Amino acid sequence: MCGIVGYIGRRDVAPLLLEGLQRLEYRGYDSAGIVVTTPKAAGLKMVKAKGRVRDLEAKVPARFKGTTGIAHTRWATHGAPSDVNAHPHMSADNKVAIVHNGIIDNAGDLRKKLEADGVEFLSETDTEVLTHLIARSQAETLEEKVRQALRVIEGTYGIAVMHADFPDRIVVARNGSPVVLGIGEKEMFVASDIAALVTHTRQIVTLDDGEMATLKADDFRTYTTEGTRTTAEPTTVEWEAASYDMGGHDTYMHKEIHEQADAVDRVLRGRIDDRFSTVHLGGLNLDAREARQIRRVKILGCGTSYHAGMIGAQMIEELARIPADAEPASEFRYRNAVVDPDTLYVAVSQSGETYDVLAAVQELKRKGARVLGVVNVVGSAIAREADGGMYVHAGPEVCVVSTKCFTNTTVAFALLALHLGRTRDLSVRDGKRIIEGLRRLPGQISEILEREDEIKKLAEEYAEARSMLFIGRVRGYPVAREASLKLKEVSYIHAEAYPASELKHGPLALIEPALPTVAIVPDDDLLEKNRAALEEIKARSGKILAVAHQEQEKADRTIVVPKNEDELDPILLGIPLQLLAYHTALALGRDIDKPRNLAKSVTVE
Repeated sequence: MCGIVGYIGRRDVAPLLLEGLQRLEYRGYDSAGIVVTTPKAAGLKMVKAKGRVRDLEAKVPARFKGTTGIAHTRWATHGAPSDVNAHPHMSADNKVAIVHNGIIDNAGDLRKKLEADGVEFLSETDTEVLTHLIARSQAETLEEKVRQALRVIEGTYGIAVMHADFPDRIVVARNGSPVVLGIGEKEMFVASDIAALVTHTRQIVTLDDGEMATLKADDFRTYTTEGTRTTAEPTTVEWEAASYDMGGHDTYMHKEIHEQADAVDRVLRGRIDDRFSTVHLGGLNLDAREARQIRRVKILGCGTSYHAGMIGAQMIEELARIPADAEPASEFRYRNAVVDPDTLYVAVSQSGETYDVLAAVQELKRKGARVLGVVNVVGSAIAREADGGMYVHAGPEVCVVSTKCFTNTTVAFALLALHLGRTRDLSVRDGKRIIEGLRRLPGQISEILEREDEIKKLAEEYAEARSMLFIGRVRGYPVAREASLKLKEVSYIHAEAYPASELKHGPLALIEPALPTVAIVPDDDLLEKNRAALEEIKARSGKILAVAHQEQEKADRTIVVPKNEDELDPILLGIPLQLLAYHTALALGRDIDKPRNLAKSVTVE
């Protein structure tokens, strides 16, 4: 979850690393630190600080020069946020420094053994164990010192290591947590995310699990943790540095909400086949015969990706008539699920690095399952592990809470559902109807966003609520789940989501004037059923905000959303609720891009 950035070359390293940390701060922001050196230096220089990167920057002295360095911005897993628990961690002799993303599962046992040997620990972190293991190694090279330490640890890691005796290099390694190399002109970079690299280079190498690399100013080499050389060819990333700027918006969340019309256009571009009323999805690596043999679809994701999967499962059932469901990947990987050879598994992750999803993919592959990936980041771990898949082309998403990537993922599932449907029994007429609906989406999204001032006023009304209830039926229920999550994440208001059909089975006990209900009311064959739920709430003096295709008489307020095809309506119904969460958080003075206790790209369990 944390952010790593490193550099070796000729430039003054501290400003580069601090800039990189600023771009990675969405991955963790409770503390930060930096270590630098030069080829002629007598040792390593370190500065660490609890708080944001700006707090670290304020502590870095003016004469903090170096041409090699590593830095880290943290999201706490072991030990509370503090200066001493911040990374990098350094050995007692000031020779070894390390930054680490991930969790060392056997850190407790290793710590006891090291303490028994007289090692004194300064921090509460698991990472410090690695520092001491490397420092105590008698190996002659830094690479072998790191390799020996990695042999005795269990868990996940993305690490970058410096050693005062080897000032001409940085050694990095990956197992379950992303490490990306940036290839420059007589300079090299390393980071946990390409966001820290695109200002300086677009030539990258992504390490695989079990792979290490040595970076020098004019060269790099990759090899396995066993020492076998590997071949790594740089690729060019499509995102540019400007994609990570706010573009005149006050927050990244606001910017990314407003990018959704263009983002949806990107995910559709070049994929629609008007001749056969279907779509081109060559990346699935799934021919028509194989597609017809699928008997079930299981979608795995976490958080927002799971909710997108719920919408996707409904679309697949409706359009392709294949039984489909979604499940949290974090639960699936632990329940020893039956893996069916006739089931298509779909792994969903914005970053393509979400650890629980990646672990589920690896377990499925071990058992011989066919797995597709639906991800946003090209070349990410899930994209490489899967048999095929789709990129959602949302562009960089910097805000911790996901908006445009959620929307693009639901559109990607609509494309998958249409593809599977036309391979099976969906008619040309219905295929054409869905394609026309997909093409209307960008314009309808823009229409919703034009009503932002109206939604802002509603948010200010609801900002004083201590709790909110979100309800929806069938197509509306996943929308309610995601809207509830968005409100919780960014405003810290407690919120729950329930199927509207479940109101009488318990949640009605909560209804009172102080508990607002947000009801998703699409104009479909369940319209009257949903209106009956509004009657039940109103009869108990509940306050109702409806999100619907027409004004709802029983609601106190209604946000009217443009109508699309029934199957595609959930894609649009969620967008005004992103704005509602945003403006509620704004009214409450929350740190919108960096919500407390959360970070982007959850690369630990």
